Amino acid sequence: MILYLQSMPGLSFIFSNEARWKWIRHLSFWLTWLLFQLFLYSFTPSPVLSGQGFWTRVYITLPDTVLFLIPQLFLAYSLMYIVIPRLVIPGKYAWAMAATLLLILSTALFSALLSVTIIDWVRFQMTAQLSPVIAGHPVTPRSIAIGVAMLAGLRGAVTIGGIAAAIKLMKCFYEKQQAALTLEKEKVHAELQMLKAQLHPHFLFNTLNNIYSLTQDASTNASGMIMRLSGMLRYMLYEGSKPMVPLDKELTMIHDYIKLEALRYDNSLELSINLPSETNESIAPLLLLPFVENAFKHGASKMIDRPWISISVELSDNILSMKLVNGIDNSVDQTEPGIGIANVRKRLELLYAQKHNLQISTDEEMFFVNLKIEL
Repeated sequence: MILYLQSMPGLSFIFSNEARWKWIRHLSFWLTWLLFQLFLYSFTPSPVLSGQGFWTRVYITLPDTVLFLIPQLFLAYSLMYIVIPRLVIPGKYAWAMAATLLLILSTALFSALLSVTIIDWVRFQMTAQLSPVIAGHPVTPRSIAIGVAMLAGLRGAVTIGGIAAAIKLMKCFYEKQQAALTLEKEKVHAELQMLKAQLHPHFLFNTLNNIYSLTQDASTNASGMIMRLSGMLRYMLYEGSKPMVPLDKELTMIHDYIKLEALRYDNSLELSINLPSETNESIAPLLLLPFVENAFKHGASKMIDRPWISISVELSDNILSMKLVNGIDNSVDQTEPGIGIANVRKRLELLYAQKHNLQISTDEEMFFVNLKIEL
């Protein structure tokens, strides 16, 4: 509800801590409260107001309303800036209750004293000018007048105190919620940076090992492979630090990695690749690569006879589907996933919490990955 109010046009000043918005917010509140009280008192049955026109009623009740603001201001700001932040928020509820009751009673008593002294005198002067008949109206006994004024002051104190406390508590709750959201975002960002930091050296270590093994064969074009690696590292350094990248660039990175890895197998690797040619979507960088890397490292490289990998990426509307299947050697333990798979699981949970479905399974001969992401 609070986040909804904050997002509404023209209401953002309610939660702003800028000085100008505070002044506007407080002045608007007290002006609204003054007008409400003014019209409420103007239509309250009273011998003084009986038979008077609308503007005359307003003129008579205006001094009462303005003077009663003094104790109400004292109560409201005492609750908002002393009781709630120093007693309610720290959990000192007994002290908060006692302080609130004391403030309400003090405000009611102050209002009553104002009513039977200054306000009655002002009202008499004003009504005497308006009509001698009104001025000569029988005076209410002092004890009754004090009791009535005390009850009226108590009613006003409870009303304004409740409104002020509700507004302050709502704002405190909002600020606490915002602080928690900020902390959670910082935590997620730090965790993502840690996962990326783990992924980069892991990927580089594996790729350099592959290039080393390839350079042992004099017929291999090592310079071409190093150029591919250079392009991939450039992508990881400059694009990998961004929150989102074009899906086309991510798929190009995967294609280059596959070509680089495939050189190790000469013609012995059965490779099936199906990637979309053009897309207009974006994706978190380096999210798909660990699955492909895992297929080579823990699948094809472990197979002595006929290694094979099938990779298919499709995009329908804004749903990305990746199906990856690779052969495995059933004599090799496949129960422990690589660090890349573990990291990408965490990244998916952080970045696409309710927008992805990852299924990983294996049997005696194949390893399956089925991933769907709502981009």
